Amino acid sequence: MMKEGMMDENESSELTEDEKRLFADLMPEDLSEILDTGVNRRHFLKLMTLAGGGILAAQSAVAEQLMTRPFNEAAPADYALESIENGVNVSFKVNGTARKLTVDSRMTLLDTLRERLDLTGSKKGCDHGQCGACTVIINGHRVLSCLTLAASCEGKTVQTIEGLAQGNSLHPVQEAFLKHDGFQCGFCTPGQICSAVAMLDEAKKGHLSYVSETVRQPAGPAKLSNEEIRERMSGNICRCGAYPNIVAAIQEVHSGKPVEQVFRSV
Repeated sequence: MMKEGMMDENESSELTEDEKRLFADLMPEDLSEILDTGVNRRHFLKLMTLAGGGILAAQSAVAEQLMTRPFNEAAPADYALESIENGVNVSFKVNGTARKLTVDSRMTLLDTLRERLDLTGSKKGCDHGQCGACTVIINGHRVLSCLTLAASCEGKTVQTIEGLAQGNSLHPVQEAFLKHDGFQCGFCTPGQICSAVAMLDEAKKGHLSYVSETVRQPAGPAKLSNEEIRERMSGNICRCGAYPNIVAAIQEVHSGKPVEQVFRSV
């Protein structure tokens, strides 16, 4: 059944034969459950851990294909529209799909994404705009969704971590995070990646930062040092301390040149 406000159908989540063989080889204890119920968040995180450990080298193409697919989640309880106080209609695009919802005028974008649209990639960390785990991209700009009211997104375009990959191809920043092991527990990773994608676009447009050498420089693509990447990404906190790997991943995408994998050099 089509959910409220959803105008496009999601792609099929049925596993291919290669994907079934991947799980049979690497996660045989979970295979029966995966075949019965599909890939859920626990399976996804387990696969990400294997990828971070370099175990998937031989099956990397199949693993990347899996990581771009939506995984199964229990559907949230249906909202009774009559129970919504101060209801406001909002229409916007999320990851290229038009959405139309009635939300409480006080409901944040983060809660709307997670509780109404099943897009749980954006994380609720501090819920005070201080950790960056909830970062999404609105009209090309990185925004803290925990401090943004859903009602204020009328007519806007929202991109979350689920919308970065194109079909079976990961976004270059996602690929770089995998290559450079830019995560440990992974909780902050969706916000880190969304922030990095928008930040790199800001740099291409010549936007300045607090550590730009001169504010009088002509507008144009900015060449980012590692120090400037750290400053521009300072709103995204990683409790695991994977910062050197995160900076290396972003620098590789920004420069277009291979960057030494920090975790292999220590």
